[in-house]
Amino acid sequence: MSDRPVSEESHPEDSREADAVSVTPRPVSLVQRAALFISLAVVGGIVDLWTKHAVFLRRGLPGEMDIWWVWEPFFGIETAVNIGAVFGIGAGKGALFATASVLAAIGIVVWLFVFRAAESLWLTVALGLVGGGIIGNLYDRLGLWWQPGYPDAWQSGVRDWILWRINERWTWPNFNIADSLLVVGACMLLYQSFFLQPVPPAQTKSASAKSTDHRDDKPAEDSA
Repeated sequence: MSDRPVSEESHPEDSREADAVSVTPRPVSLVQRAALFISLAVVGGIVDLWTKHAVFLRRGLPGEMDIWWVWEPFFGIETAVNIGAVFGIGAGKGALFATASVLAAIGIVVWLFVFRAAESLWLTVALGLVGGGIIGNLYDRLGLWWQPGYPDAWQSGVRDWILWRINERWTWPNFNIADSLLVVGACMLLYQSFFLQPVPPAQTKSASAKSTDHRDDKPAEDSA
């Protein structure tokens, strides 16, 4: 029996296996994820504000023109101003909703870049879409679109223009692009919660320990 140590050249297959196991994932760049998040939020907000401005400019204020049907009687364009929240709940409490939007935006940034949720591409995209929805509706909540001569209640109202319904009895409240971004982002977060759970750290460490033990035991078996 020889006491000479076994070199890696004598076992190239084992060496390649060990190298493959020892490769670690490339660290995520939070700067790149921040750029993605900001891009989605800003572009989403701009698209929402531009579409609201264009539709209200073309179709007028609520009640000035009839519905323009894209697919009658299911989908059309009709201007409206929502002075509440979802389904008009909380009418007249625009300042409260604006404050909640600001707090939500701060919470999203903290979650992404302090608690490092931005390491997940899925979460970064989802929260970027939510951020775009917040920007679009917050602009309206702050009354930045309001003009003298408009009803005072509209100062904290949100402009809506998308109409969807099954029939006159089953009509969804008018909404806008910002609302759509919020819904898509929220659905992505729900999907993340139920179907995209990350691998627990304990399992990752266990797999790493097993691969290390395998590499340590291999030369001993071969030398024996």
